[in-house]
Amino acid sequence: MNTHIKLVAFSKEQPARLLSLYLKEQGIRVEYCKLDNDYAHGVMLADPADLDKAKLYAEEFVLDPSNKKYQTAAWHAGESVTLDQDPSFSTDSILLSLIRSPFAASVLVVCIVIYCLAMIGISAPYAWLQIEPLSELVANGQWWRLLGPALIHFSAMHIAFNLLWWWILGKQLENTFGSSYLILLFTMSALISNVAQLMVNGPSFGGLSGVVYALVGCVWWLGWLKPSWGISLPKPMVGFLLVWLLVGYLDILPVHMANIAHTAGLICGCLFAWVLVLRASRRSDN
Repeated sequence: MNTHIKLVAFSKEQPARLLSLYLKEQGIRVEYCKLDNDYAHGVMLADPADLDKAKLYAEEFVLDPSNKKYQTAAWHAGESVTLDQDPSFSTDSILLSLIRSPFAASVLVVCIVIYCLAMIGISAPYAWLQIEPLSELVANGQWWRLLGPALIHFSAMHIAFNLLWWWILGKQLENTFGSSYLILLFTMSALISNVAQLMVNGPSFGGLSGVVYALVGCVWWLGWLKPSWGISLPKPMVGFLLVWLLVGYLDILPVHMANIAHTAGLICGCLFAWVLVLRASRRSDN
């Protein structure tokens, strides 16, 4: 089993079993395995050459696990695997997910609260977090403003897009490496992306997107540099986000995008992933 790669893991046995049977029917060699963590039911891939194809099947399964084709595959294998009602949107599951990812959940809640307060006319948090020119920060010592823009948003679409990606990718990293690594990546990428944007285009900006692009870069490169860790982004999603980054520079959208922050964040995330893999390799060599 040591040579196997973790493809995906679930909190319950049934979906892991069902996906395993379907992948076997597609000619992909996998095994169900009991793991020693919260997501204790894993689907382990035997041949790394099948990784890209298996990921696509796994992503399709997660989006629609009740599809009849999965039950059909189980019947063909002579097994009966019945899924419980999808736990993804149950109250208990949501609360458990928030508890397991405390920092990702905290940033999510803070951003929502600040945005909702602004919507009802309470703009004090915006004024307190808005970044200022470096000369003013040197004079007043309000250095928290270098991180502040990551927590403020200006429209429903803006905050929805950022928080969706923050939760999906941040939760994945926090569950894998722990809260301290996510806090470090958040702090580093927010600081660097905000200062870069400030230096090039001035202080009129906000949003978590610099940090989001850091998460994108980190997860993307981890999937490339260390696929055995089971952390990755589907190539179409990476392509979409990179194209979206380029579209921002073309200045053809009705909204102004913090392009410098996006680019600086992406670079931070890629470097962060590289450092994680390098440290892991050095530890394994010792």
